[in-house]
Amino acid sequence: MPPTSTYRLQLQPEFPFAAAERAVPYLAGLGVSHLHLSPVLEAVPGSAHGYDVTDHRSVRGELGGEEGLRTLAATARAHGLGLVVDLVPNHMAASPRHNHALRAVLREGPDSPYARWFDIDWRAGDGRVLLPVLPARLPEVRDRFRVSGGSLHLDGQEFPLRAGTEGLPLDELLDAQWYRLGWWRLARTELDYRRFFTISDLIGVRVEDPEVFAASHAKIVELVADGVVEGLRIDHPDGLADPQGYLEDLAAATGGRCWTVVEKILTGRETLPAGWPVAGTTGYDALRQLDGVFTDPVGADELADLYRESVGKTADRGGHWEATARRAAYEVVGHDLAAETAALTRIAGRICAADPALRDHAPWALRTAIRELLVRVPVYRPYRTGGEEVLTPEAARGAKAAFAVPEEAAAVDLVRDLALGARGDGPEHRAFRARFAQTSSALRAKSVEDTAFYRYAPLLSANEVGGDAGRPAVPVDEFHAYCLRIARDWPDTGTVLSTHDTKRSADVRAAIAVLSQCPEVWADLLAEVAGVPAPDAHVAWTAWQTAFGFGTPDPDRLVPAILKSVREAGLRTSWTEPDAAYERAVAEFAAAGPGRIPLRAASEAAFALEPHIRAHALGAALAQLTMPGVPELYQNTEREYRALVDPDNRAPFAVGPEDERTALVRAALRLRRAHPEAFGAAGTYVPLPAEGPAAAHCLAFARSGRVVTAVTRLSLRLAQAGGWQDTELVLPEGRWADALDGVREFTGGPATEVKLAELFAERPVALLARVE
Repeated sequence: MPPTSTYRLQLQPEFPFAAAERAVPYLAGLGVSHLHLSPVLEAVPGSAHGYDVTDHRSVRGELGGEEGLRTLAATARAHGLGLVVDLVPNHMAASPRHNHALRAVLREGPDSPYARWFDIDWRAGDGRVLLPVLPARLPEVRDRFRVSGGSLHLDGQEFPLRAGTEGLPLDELLDAQWYRLGWWRLARTELDYRRFFTISDLIGVRVEDPEVFAASHAKIVELVADGVVEGLRIDHPDGLADPQGYLEDLAAATGGRCWTVVEKILTGRETLPAGWPVAGTTGYDALRQLDGVFTDPVGADELADLYRESVGKTADRGGHWEATARRAAYEVVGHDLAAETAALTRIAGRICAADPALRDHAPWALRTAIRELLVRVPVYRPYRTGGEEVLTPEAARGAKAAFAVPEEAAAVDLVRDLALGARGDGPEHRAFRARFAQTSSALRAKSVEDTAFYRYAPLLSANEVGGDAGRPAVPVDEFHAYCLRIARDWPDTGTVLSTHDTKRSADVRAAIAVLSQCPEVWADLLAEVAGVPAPDAHVAWTAWQTAFGFGTPDPDRLVPAILKSVREAGLRTSWTEPDAAYERAVAEFAAAGPGRIPLRAASEAAFALEPHIRAHALGAALAQLTMPGVPELYQNTEREYRALVDPDNRAPFAVGPEDERTALVRAALRLRRAHPEAFGAAGTYVPLPAEGPAAAHCLAFARSGRVVTAVTRLSLRLAQAGGWQDTELVLPEGRWADALDGVREFTGGPATEVKLAELFAERPVALLARVE
């Protein structure tokens, strides 16, 4: 049986299995059916997240080991809860000291039985693996090396030595290894192994190899077979060579006993591939719909105009989303992912060298074609089916425009054919197709999520994974259409509002989104704080809007988030090329202004927005809990929860004071557990349109004739228009009890309309349950 709801816990040494076990009674009382645990397999010591897996064979000792996990599962089961576990198949920590498989490869070279685990191009460079781990160039750190116990040591790092080389002089010893130690900056252009995005500390794993899959999944499969684990969240499937093939292997290995969802980011109208044997996604597509339906499109456009006017020349590409995203894509593919495009060029070059008909394609032309096609992929990646819909002839024509000589542009057709698998099925052809798709997903993530979303800031609530910063609002009809499709095709998919990866929690985004209903209030607020000098207008806009959403002056949390935003944007400083003076100015401004001034109390107009922020937050929460799919609560979000980008949002779980959100969560989850058939695959979703002058401000739907959800949207615009007036909602036939107060009752049917002024008299949301 799929979960009725999940609750995400961030495990870490400060919050191990034993701490999660102590939280079980509280979480069971909340009404969830499953606990969702962050990665549980062995990871780098001290890791606060667990995505840097070092050994798939064992459960992480720092969390309490396998005994601790099994004890947690038993306690959860005794309280009626199951466990869902975050699984990381795409990558491992590139730490020779802790990663036993990588250590073996570095010691034994390409003949190691573990060499098949990793995408290493042994034909690149001098035939050795580049390890970009040195803090400076080799001559500058040479005197800090020491050899001991069959290993090479440097500043706490440890590297295995090839057999028989331990007694060599240092220079000869370094040259005799199957790896080359290099300055960390070499990773950008010289790296010869696949990594996770641009993080060289995480090396890609070849789970498409049956032996690698079996070895890296044996422990998880055992835990599933033993009933310890009942569900799996698959991290970053787009990084895999063949996501569908992997998911088919996983389903076969687990015997279909697992509820499985994938962290798949859907773009625009993209849908999850129908052939994937999963319950659905982790829910970023639902997050986009929920955020968008509570955003005012007219005000969002006005904010975009105000942003371009206020930020002016400091806005990237004049403050236009499409141009900003395209520029970011070109920068990332040519700079951050230079090693990945070089790897694709090498593979394409080898294919051409082996085929007399292709030998005259110059490497520069192949590289240009690869770059131009990659930046034109409109989604995260193409798949084994449907690739033609992503790498379209139109995309090829656009890519050819980058060539001055039309004859050279033929490289675009070749690269497109290779990426689609239309030019042969040899090992190199399959490798190119997989690596092109893997690089495409990395490019999309780095250029949109991690760059453009930080460069384009009119309405920061729209800048979340899966969101559309250029089109932040979602019409009600579009929201209903999405829900109807999900109820039909993926009824057990996941839904979320906050996660460990959201840049701003749902409550922070709700406050920011309310500004779309009153851009003039935002303009006035910016004018009021203009006296606090900022390094530039873009960082001022970003920082003040972040602080407005956060709501409470707190420099210890705001300053790091704002510093991260300017580094990710890469306009004036970056992680790899920092501008110390600029960053110091940003930190001083953030501490003196956004970190000190209570912006939401800075004016009467701003303070008056609090009821509308509440309406948005409660409305989104209730809609998520009752819409099609399996809702996930991120830790602590059963009450008001304000958090910024990681690591701020990854603090350990703690039981806190309950509020009206908690009561809403309990009521909704209680109904889901009491009537799973009404919300699952057998249930129905029926939009309930309101009638009257304020009908557009009500979002309502029924689930299987048992539960009705009705929420207020754009409540500030509603108030400005005179309130609900005579607007009515027709409930389905029957008697309906207010599940939030347990007192009020309403009658449904075509002749018994309910006045929305009455329905929302106590709160801006209503949850009704049919009276049997």
